[in-house]
Amino acid sequence: MDEMEEELKCPVCGSFFREPIILPCSHNICQACARNILVQTPDAESPQSSRASGSGVSDYDYLDLDKMSLYSEADSGYGSYGGFVSAPTTPCQKSPNGVRVFPPTVPQPPPQHHLLPQPSSLPQIPRNSCITCPQCHRSLILDERGLRGFPKNRVLEGVVDRYQQSKAAALKCQLCEKSPKEASVMCEQCDVFYCDPCRLRCHPPRGPLAKHRLVPPAQGRISRRTSPRKISTCTEHELENLSMYCVQCKTPVCYQCLEEGKHGTHEVKALGAMWKLHKGQLSQALTGLSDRASEAKEFLVQLRNMVQHIQENGVEFEACLVAQCDALIDALNRRKAQLLSRVNKEHEHKLKVVRDQISHCTVKLRQTTGLMEYCLEVIKENDPSGFLQISDALIRRVHMTESQWGKGTLTPRMNSDFDLTLDSGPLLQTIHQLDFVQLKVPAAPMLQLEECCTQNNSATLSWKQPPLSTITVEGYILELDDGNGGPFREVYVGTETICTVDGLHFNSKYKARVKAFNASGVGQYSKTLIMQTSETGHSPCDIQSIGTVAWFTFDPASAHPDIIFSNDNLTVSCNSYDDRVVMGNSAFSRGVHYWEMTIDRYDNHPDPAFGIARGDVLKDVMLGKDDKAWAMTDGGISKGATIGMLLDFSRRILIFLINDEQQGPVAFEGLEGVYYPAISLNRNVQVTLHTGLPIPDFYTPGEADPNGSVC
Repeated sequence: MDEMEEELKCPVCGSFFREPIILPCSHNICQACARNILVQTPDAESPQSSRASGSGVSDYDYLDLDKMSLYSEADSGYGSYGGFVSAPTTPCQKSPNGVRVFPPTVPQPPPQHHLLPQPSSLPQIPRNSCITCPQCHRSLILDERGLRGFPKNRVLEGVVDRYQQSKAAALKCQLCEKSPKEASVMCEQCDVFYCDPCRLRCHPPRGPLAKHRLVPPAQGRISRRTSPRKISTCTEHELENLSMYCVQCKTPVCYQCLEEGKHGTHEVKALGAMWKLHKGQLSQALTGLSDRASEAKEFLVQLRNMVQHIQENGVEFEACLVAQCDALIDALNRRKAQLLSRVNKEHEHKLKVVRDQISHCTVKLRQTTGLMEYCLEVIKENDPSGFLQISDALIRRVHMTESQWGKGTLTPRMNSDFDLTLDSGPLLQTIHQLDFVQLKVPAAPMLQLEECCTQNNSATLSWKQPPLSTITVEGYILELDDGNGGPFREVYVGTETICTVDGLHFNSKYKARVKAFNASGVGQYSKTLIMQTSETGHSPCDIQSIGTVAWFTFDPASAHPDIIFSNDNLTVSCNSYDDRVVMGNSAFSRGVHYWEMTIDRYDNHPDPAFGIARGDVLKDVMLGKDDKAWAMTDGGISKGATIGMLLDFSRRILIFLINDEQQGPVAFEGLEGVYYPAISLNRNVQVTLHTGLPIPDFYTPGEADPNGSVC
């Protein structure tokens, strides 16, 4: 009951209702609070005929009163005219519910009681007083009765009383002499609460008292509340009881209201009957509201479970993210070690080359310096003959040593700079672009049953992703079985969410399902949908049971370009003197089928051919000239003739009719596979197709059994 507490509080004072009155807008307010928010309108603003606030103002009357509202919807509280007799001189106060309330313009009763004295002791309410509903902000001019014109809401007052009592302390025994003990039972006949000792002493279960009914205290308190209800009196005729209900004004009235008041011409009903009727309507409305409340509770449980799952998934996902980032850091550290190893190798190589060159140059320089010092000492000798003996050799050695210091010898063999440059740009860009991507496969699509249908031997399926799914979908895969309980096969792969599959078997049940895919993989299948294609001809083994028949037209997509179509693709002709083939847009592989073609034009003895064909038949030769078609050529037909074709897959035969007369017993036998109705014609012929026809009466279809017999 705690949720009901807000319904039991006044929108002005924020406390529980005390002596609530009903405003014409059906909202409630404490009678004392209503007096607090009264304002006075200037005489010029008052309507010509003031309306009683509580004398059965209907919803339609209230709409007119609303036009005189003093409340501005752009404001958040209550306003007043500047020339009021009792204009407030202090700022307005604000109730706990946020409603602005002006200080009272008349003396108030003692606040501790919050009860209004008798009307005779209350100060007179000024003329043209106005009250504004604190909830819907509609205003109303009071009549001479003032607040007494509003009916009291005794039902609400009773509910508030029961609610406050239910929150009160435990019931006490009424017979304990000193400190009353907590009551354990209540006697409904005695109307007394007993504790266990007092019950045994004062109300023994024997004698006349044995027939008394003892109930728990809480139930006894309810019994007291449901005692005979207080009879209500009319607000306009205080001595009359409310016994009728005005249907038009939607308010209880008395007999005097019907005789003297404005309700005399209104439809009225018995108060008790309307009470029971409205109770039933309220109970019925509460049933629907209770269902919504139950759904809301289940939804809240679902949301709370989602909160728990989100928290768990958040911790798991955070740990996964940290692990992935740590793995990236480990990979970067490993790559760092590899790159440092390469730098160290390059460093050692450069040092080795330079050190080798230093060692080599040091040796050569030592040898060159020694030679130079030796030559200088030789030059100092004064013995010409001795000098000449070694001078040629020394000169050659000096030239040879000089040549050894030739070009490139004094050039460093290694550059001190490192030629390695780390290309970190792409990696930095990748790190900056590092973001979350969809790592899950799509959810199972939902088949839209209201848009899925079959027509003849075609099936149209439509689907969509679940409403709350945010996973990216790159495409869909639609699968159908073979119509006979066989394995599924893919019939469509693409991004569309609707697909029509043609060329199915008639009178077959196909199972269909669809799944979505993205870069992460393929999702789950949708629920399997079973679709029934149209029946054709008679049902097997029952010549009295006739099913729906197939409707089809000529197919422009597969026809020869010289074919001319009209009449919604039911009439064809040709602009060539050569024979051209056109087929129907439906294929047959089982069942019994019958269609007709009417000759609209037949000039210069053309040679049309009528029959059936495979899908890959030649389109530029007469029908039946290759092994892909079975046809009947001109057999004495003329303009206005009707050619009928009966294809029975149960017997695997094809029969021709001209003007409802069968041409021979059977034209073709042993037919198996998929066939299209077909015709070849030239420019001298025009033909109209008729489909959806029943099987001719003379023909009895049958279905071959495994032993070859026909049922």
